[in-house]
Amino acid sequence: MKRMFWIILMMSCGATYISSLFPIYGSHYQMSSLEITMLFAVYAVILVPTLLIVGAKGSTWGLKKILRISIWLSIASTLLFIGSQNVWMLFAARILEGIAYGAFTGTATTFLLSQTSRQHLSTAIKLSGVFVNVGFGMGPAISGLVLQYVQVQPLRMPFWLLLAMLLSSLVLLEMLPSLKEEPKPLNTKISLGIPENIRTHFISFIGLPAFTFFMLGGIVFSVIPSYVKNVIHSSNLSLAGVLVFILLGVAALIQFFPWVQNPVKRMRIGIVLLAIGPWIIVFSGQTGDLWMLWIGMLIQGVGAGWSFQAALRFAGQLPKPEERPRVISAFYLCAYSGFIIPPIGVGILTSFFSLNHSLIVLNTFAALIVIYVLIYSIKFNQYYSKVTS
Repeated sequence: MKRMFWIILMMSCGATYISSLFPIYGSHYQMSSLEITMLFAVYAVILVPTLLIVGAKGSTWGLKKILRISIWLSIASTLLFIGSQNVWMLFAARILEGIAYGAFTGTATTFLLSQTSRQHLSTAIKLSGVFVNVGFGMGPAISGLVLQYVQVQPLRMPFWLLLAMLLSSLVLLEMLPSLKEEPKPLNTKISLGIPENIRTHFISFIGLPAFTFFMLGGIVFSVIPSYVKNVIHSSNLSLAGVLVFILLGVAALIQFFPWVQNPVKRMRIGIVLLAIGPWIIVFSGQTGDLWMLWIGMLIQGVGAGWSFQAALRFAGQLPKPEERPRVISAFYLCAYSGFIIPPIGVGILTSFFSLNHSLIVLNTFAALIVIYVLIYSIKFNQYYSKVTS
């Protein structure tokens, strides 16, 4: 199990590794704000359908085989970044990474659960979410620190380190035993795989919070580097990456906090904090207060951790055991969908408004989702009390 967690950590790290380099690429290739956000979002545009297809066909094709191919695709993406000479190579690398992580994420969870004893399933689901969050935060933090303090070939040096990390995950994967998988029908239907009896609850109290968490996180990944540089007026290239790491590191660690054991209450508190944090970040941009930015990221991190943990717990707890892998894949599908439209929306909105005002528009949209989730939580709590009593 430990080896699989390391693989999840390294692949998640690679998925967000480029975030700290957006300002460097923007200045080097003279890219507009919209082009930078499209470079970020093309990853999710490719990831979502890949996740949907592989989630349905993964057991047929072979789980370990898919994991192996996904790591090799991530390595190929990293090599493209190292050798990039123009913008199209950056987009090609991002597309490859989208395919790689889309194939990896649902398959990795299924592979992990298949190697875990029944009594440890809930712990495995919880820890997989923790390692995903930590990995997402480590990526921009490591690349930002290399950019700031190594200062040798800034467009390439960070990716040499990532290459070594990915190779280590490939070695560990080959050390894991292959599964004895039962034959599956070749015409497996491609669908979300959400059972009808929990579909409404899934969409309203699992999928929407996951979408909101990744939507606000996606905005952080795509605009915080430029936000720190142009709004907060800091030239420290590592600051944006460290901020992202704090956001997701807090999101990971807060899941172990013992207070508020009831997952429905934890979701309610988390989703409210998830909505409050971005508004403090906007206020920091209006005042130029770096401390307000840190506080906003901290609050958003706590909210993200609790809402993500509760949603993933429900995704693993509500379906039958044989339906669980597909439902968890659907959870990640909803989550990564949050990466697509909002970051592109920032790029479009900044063509007409300032970055700060663009964030206000998207935060308002997120607030409406939060209000709906809080209202629906009354109905969900009644259902959850029945099925767990």
